[in-house]
Amino acid sequence: MRAALRGKAPGLAAEKVFWDQGHEIVAGLDEVGKGAWAGPLTVGVVVANRQKRITGVRDSKMLTETEREAIIDRLTNWATAWSVGHASNDECDALGMAAAQRLAARRALDGLSVTPDRVLLDGNWDFVGGGIAQTIIKGDATSLSIAAASVIAKVTRDRLLRQVDTHWPGYNLASNKGYPCPKHRAALAQQGATTYHRRSWSFMDQTAETGEPRRPRFDDHPELF
Repeated sequence: MRAALRGKAPGLAAEKVFWDQGHEIVAGLDEVGKGAWAGPLTVGVVVANRQKRITGVRDSKMLTETEREAIIDRLTNWATAWSVGHASNDECDALGMAAAQRLAARRALDGLSVTPDRVLLDGNWDFVGGGIAQTIIKGDATSLSIAAASVIAKVTRDRLLRQVDTHWPGYNLASNKGYPCPKHRAALAQQGATTYHRRSWSFMDQTAETGEPRRPRFDDHPELF
């Protein structure tokens, strides 16, 4: 492990609080892709294994792509249960980002083989609801289940964007994963947007009209979810 990552391992202190209260199934959730211009918003969910240890897991932003790929199989084999849910770029446009994140989280939780008694969320916003969530500032750096969820969500979405890049070459999606960068901006200015872009966003103001048309921007509708 790189020296910069040593001594910064997330633990199970937050999970243990709920376990000690009698909640058997505690899951961590984290999202990726919220600020991207193309592709889905993705939420990962992991139920930590209480019986086995795992090393090398960090918040996905602390790891390189190579490091994430190196631990993903070991991580998914370690987890008691895990799942990933997406909200497509079309759903991000139609629903707004708050509702899209709730939708992706619901899909991730629905995909689990177990039903969590409690969930841990990175940040200060409860995007799960139902009175079962505990929000944790910088939770992806301190909670092992949240960190694991962040890695699974990131690897899943990155692999998807690498596949998409083969269909829309020139936007550098395999490298930028849908986020703004010089090559992505230049491709939008020259070729316009694809059907994979979030076309209600303001970057469309500088996008060539030769591509897919801009969509009207919808307000968030949290009452729907």
